[in-house]
Amino acid sequence: MASIVTSVTAVPLYGQCGGTGYQGSTQCDAGLACIRVNEWYSQCQNTGGTPVTPAPPVVSTTSLPPVVSTTTSAPIATSTPAPNIPAGQLTQLSNFGRNPSNISMYVYKPSSVKVRPGLLVALHPCGGTASQYFSGFPGFRQHADQRGFMVLYGQSPPGSSNCWDITSTASLTHDGGDDSTGIASAVEYALTNWNIDPKKVFVTGTSSGAMMTNIMAATYPNLFTAGAVWAGTAVGCLAANTPQFPPDPCQSGTVIRSPQEWGDRVRRAYPGYTGPYPKMQIWHGTNDFALDHKNLAEQMKQWTNIFNISQTPTGTFAGNPRQGWTKQVYGNGLLETFSGQGAGHGLPESGTEVVAMDFFGL
Repeated sequence: MASIVTSVTAVPLYGQCGGTGYQGSTQCDAGLACIRVNEWYSQCQNTGGTPVTPAPPVVSTTSLPPVVSTTTSAPIATSTPAPNIPAGQLTQLSNFGRNPSNISMYVYKPSSVKVRPGLLVALHPCGGTASQYFSGFPGFRQHADQRGFMVLYGQSPPGSSNCWDITSTASLTHDGGDDSTGIASAVEYALTNWNIDPKKVFVTGTSSGAMMTNIMAATYPNLFTAGAVWAGTAVGCLAANTPQFPPDPCQSGTVIRSPQEWGDRVRRAYPGYTGPYPKMQIWHGTNDFALDHKNLAEQMKQWTNIFNISQTPTGTFAGNPRQGWTKQVYGNGLLETFSGQGAGHGLPESGTEVVAMDFFGL
């Protein structure tokens, strides 16, 4: 009977409704359709039955100021930052600095941007694009509108199956010359040209973008204050950039390493670095059929080792931030984990982005 009930339960907006290995309901709430994102993930999206904020159009600009050295701090502005960037729409950047793998970067500047804004880097999942992440997960831009920060949306390079490089030595190394280098260049460009507050630079992403979030925190810890990982894996876990069928050991949750081994994989990403690492939030659902829930614990082990704090949480909060989720805090709050009972791969669930924004201090 339980399986019969599950099969007819309607999936809410942005919930998972299909994909290879998925065993849950494929029926979406009224007014929603099950949209295929890629072979392992389909999502309930609007078809007109439920009003949502429309996505502003994507425009292109080639008149950005030239890249300048980041060895000096950006001047303290007294007027709206980034005057060349149109407000309220997604704008593609060009000539933002070193970009060895030819990633694309887009920026969203809200109409009410602060004079000294924060910056959020948002990274799409496998099979997605910057524009799809912008439109399909509107919480980030909605909070940018409310709080006055800017958002950089990254897009993986052509020919990558729209997946980030989370396996090569180049991408897993500081200034190694791959996707991570291009993302860092765009952040450095923003810091130099847009009067971004360097203490308020953050990174987040879903699935492949979540893995790249962990990698950015490892390879460029000097750039980021915090990160939020939605349905990802530890740095150095996966053996391939694209989903494998049958699943590789990391996808299926059978890659289990010691905290020291996981921590060493982060430390190898930036040899000789002695500064602080970004504080981290890790989110994962128990019904994630693309990346097993056990990956939450492996990421916890990795970052507690980096922070040199206990794997025993200092606080556990059931029903946080909503029913079915459990929050755990480690050390003095450098690490927070969120385990979602019954939650799938399509994170963040609508409305939970605010928890990350508050964690960031945006």
